[in-house]
Amino acid sequence: MSVEYLKRILSARVYDVAIESALDFAPLLSERLGNNVWLKREDTQPIFSFKLRGAYNRMIRLSPAQAKAGVVASSAGNHAQGVALSASKLGIRATIVMPRTTPQIKVDAVRRLGATVVLQGDNYDGAFEYASQIEATQGLTFVHPYDDPDVIAGQGTIGMEILKQHGGDLDAIFVPVGGGGLIAGIAAFVKEMRPDVKVIGVEPEDADAMAQSLRAGERVKLSTVGSLADGVAVRQVGVETFRIVRELVDEILVVSNDEICAAIKEIYEDRRSVLEPSGALAYAGLRRFVEREGSKEREFVAIASGANMNFDRLRHISERAEIGERREAVVAVTIPERPGSFRQFCAAIGARNVTEFNYRYADDRQAHVFVGLQINDGSELKDVIEHLRSLGYETIDLTDNEVAKLHVRHMVGGRAPHAGGETALSFQFPERPGALMNFLQKMGERWNISLFHYRNHGADFGRVLVGMQVPVEDQGDLKAFLIDLDYSYTDETLNPAIGLFL
Repeated sequence: MSVEYLKRILSARVYDVAIESALDFAPLLSERLGNNVWLKREDTQPIFSFKLRGAYNRMIRLSPAQAKAGVVASSAGNHAQGVALSASKLGIRATIVMPRTTPQIKVDAVRRLGATVVLQGDNYDGAFEYASQIEATQGLTFVHPYDDPDVIAGQGTIGMEILKQHGGDLDAIFVPVGGGGLIAGIAAFVKEMRPDVKVIGVEPEDADAMAQSLRAGERVKLSTVGSLADGVAVRQVGVETFRIVRELVDEILVVSNDEICAAIKEIYEDRRSVLEPSGALAYAGLRRFVEREGSKEREFVAIASGANMNFDRLRHISERAEIGERREAVVAVTIPERPGSFRQFCAAIGARNVTEFNYRYADDRQAHVFVGLQINDGSELKDVIEHLRSLGYETIDLTDNEVAKLHVRHMVGGRAPHAGGETALSFQFPERPGALMNFLQKMGERWNISLFHYRNHGADFGRVLVGMQVPVEDQGDLKAFLIDLDYSYTDETLNPAIGLFL
């Protein structure tokens, strides 16, 4: 199989629109990790993403009749821009179906390249279904974002460039994984030419379709995917890409969103470039690999796959980067509610830098404080917690508690003693007009809302925490309401952060 793809990659037509991107040595990242770290700078392509390689290589091979009829694609961003730029270069009519939740900056970018944009569906699946209808009814050629041999070969030219540019001993290449087109193309070339070089994929914890599929031995379709790293937010990997990855890729690593935020920050500090979350995903995996293996003085390449960052997402990323680097911890501590106890607690913390401190009087016996602490690593956090507990302070680590980090830290203000029968639910609301009204209309006047918190994180869904006063006898009706609503949700009623602070 690799020989067939080797021929396809060597003959791929990508350089009419793409550049041979630089392979940059990253001195600060290398020093931090104790290994030589190189970044393959696909974020410097004309559309700030590698996606134009595969799109152009597919479209240059259209028959005259296909080119005359035009193409259709579905995408929330980078692939759309790749198809639009390729269509402009080749003089082909392009229709791009994008979800209604697509940020305006990406919609405008595609339109500026001359493509017709159709906004349809609330997510990629909805856009894909509508694009398939257009393909069938208008006779257009569908340009798949990843599951197509010509697209895979176009992306594989990145692997060809890496081996040419690096030249020396190379231990591993880390690749972001969504549908699998990029890693399939890179693995197909690298494993044929340099089988000793590891090809390692990286996925976010909330969009790990390839990792789950490899464990299951067949393609798995995720019920939902997270959208921080929207460039790889794919519910199901491709048929062809899964076949190649299963045969050639050494490993798939799964990292947290906090680790991705930390990777964005570290790359910015080294290169002064702001990558989008999926663009920094490979380096996040590289960091995880080095920590796990204890690697020293080895040669690693990470694909910096894109830089189409939504500006309003930067706030969320900056909040979470320190936690992702394990330089900040979040803990809940219970202290006595009496004069002088606050000073005694601060003395117990010692000289450590406090990054956040939230407190509100609740009763005359105990006080619960929400504390952010600057630390050097996870072992230091363990020592801090053990020290506080040895002094009699009940301490809970909330560093990996999503509700605590997304909502509770902004809401510490005391409990509501009269909010009896309260059920706490965290939701993913579609980020579109009418999502809240749809929630309220379907709920009707059956239950009182006792808590509501929402902050925009620049994602295609809103993260909402809701408290509802639901009597025990209404729990069946609540479940029916949630099924009818069809918003992704989690019951947080027993979450310790909720119990302590809200």
